[in-house]
Amino acid sequence: MLASAVLSFVIAFLAGFGRIAKNPIIRKFTGFYIEVFRGTSLIVQLFWFYYALPGLFGIDLGTDFWAAVVAISMNYGAYMSEVVRGSILSVSSGQREAATALNMSRFQRMRLVILPQAVRMMLPEFGNYLIQMLKATSLVSLIGLTDILYHGDIFRSTNLSLAPTVYLLILVFYFILALPLIWLTRWAEKQSSKGVATE
Repeated sequence: MLASAVLSFVIAFLAGFGRIAKNPIIRKFTGFYIEVFRGTSLIVQLFWFYYALPGLFGIDLGTDFWAAVVAISMNYGAYMSEVVRGSILSVSSGQREAATALNMSRFQRMRLVILPQAVRMMLPEFGNYLIQMLKATSLVSLIGLTDILYHGDIFRSTNLSLAPTVYLLILVFYFILALPLIWLTRWAEKQSSKGVATE
């Protein structure tokens, strides 16, 4: 989860900036990546990176762990890149014009004026996607990675009468893991409106 979260943030910012780049090739390339990963199922992507990629192209990610990390990161990075793009574009034109009037370079405008405000707007949506990512980790058992659901299935198979209890405990476990992220997201929503100029 942690590795996927970090990598998805990196991908989100790279693709988000790519979507607003002046170079049309970069814009089209990142747009294609986003549409492919948003338009296909995460389950299919997991199988692709774990089974198809080594078989078709000889590219072996090493373990089921890294196949899961890459698939989840690429999937959620695509969704989160649109949050990055939208937040940057939603910074008011007045702020951009004021920065230009101060003779700031494009890099300075982005670093000193636009990004500090845009990041505040990104936080709530990033929090929501982190919660979704946490829940998506239950899918990694489909490629043999041992997570809580995988162990729960093994325990359930020893005694089918325990199935309701096992799955209830798994549900509670995921909720406990998600609870800090839920609280963090609510805090981020309150903070997101602070320090963001509307004109």
